[in-house]
Amino acid sequence: MTLKLKLSQLRALVAVAARGNFSEAALNLEVTQSTISHAIATLEDELGVILLQRGRHGARLTPVGERITAKAQQVLALLEDMASAADQTKGLQGGTVRIAAFRSVATHVLPKAIAQLHSRYPSISVSIAEFDELRQLEQALVQGQVDICVAEALCGGDYEVVPIFEDEYIALLPPSAGLRNAQLRLEDLGQYPLIASQHSSCFDRIRLQLAQLSPPREVAYRIRHDSSMTSMVKQGLGVAILPQLAAEPIPEGVQVCRLPFRMFRPIGASLLKKALHTPAVYAFLDALRDSQVEIVMPSVS
Repeated sequence: MTLKLKLSQLRALVAVAARGNFSEAALNLEVTQSTISHAIATLEDELGVILLQRGRHGARLTPVGERITAKAQQVLALLEDMASAADQTKGLQGGTVRIAAFRSVATHVLPKAIAQLHSRYPSISVSIAEFDELRQLEQALVQGQVDICVAEALCGGDYEVVPIFEDEYIALLPPSAGLRNAQLRLEDLGQYPLIASQHSSCFDRIRLQLAQLSPPREVAYRIRHDSSMTSMVKQGLGVAILPQLAAEPIPEGVQVCRLPFRMFRPIGASLLKKALHTPAVYAFLDALRDSQVEIVMPSVS
């Protein structure tokens, strides 16, 4: 006799046997009760025997149902062993993914992706190196100290880049600013000294944009740490221009506004094209994509 059994039928049988009724088996397998009923009925038709006795109090295995359920459990266990062996061969049951990132990315982006990765492959470990300057991240990648840079996307033909999102620049204003909406005007921008990061990639982008304004503006304070910039804003020392991701958490009372011009830094995961990457690295990239990072404009008081 040639049987045409389906794995879905075996899973349905094992689930009903374990829970004693069709409804709980359906909940466990995240399908409808009618799907379970159909799977059991077609399995009984294929085998030509009754596997379950149905009644008002649920379902129980017949003697032949008990023997066949035991075999079904063995088949499903073997399938799990096959998948585990394949994963182990692919290197997904161990290994380390080494990541270089900006502090803001390490704080707000990576945790969700790592949680996604560990839910799939608990044995993969992750190490994170935080850097301030983009050139430091690039150097760590080129020298083989890390596998992936998750920061501003690296440019050039040597890199493969997985885009994540656009981190838009915003303005932080002192509590005394008293603006009534979230859109900053050019004349508003001229009322305060400007504060920006001293890190080259960020500062150069801001400086070039300010130079195109009429009249051009200059940065009054160049600060290394994002938290120091927000503290200066809170004390009324100026307006900070920085990426939204770097601005979090926003101190109480500090106002958040959109700039009168659009400026952003493209955040992505960069890898060396010529490097031999482990399966664990690609598993992390999949988790990073699936984490679906969404950056939401903070509310304006």
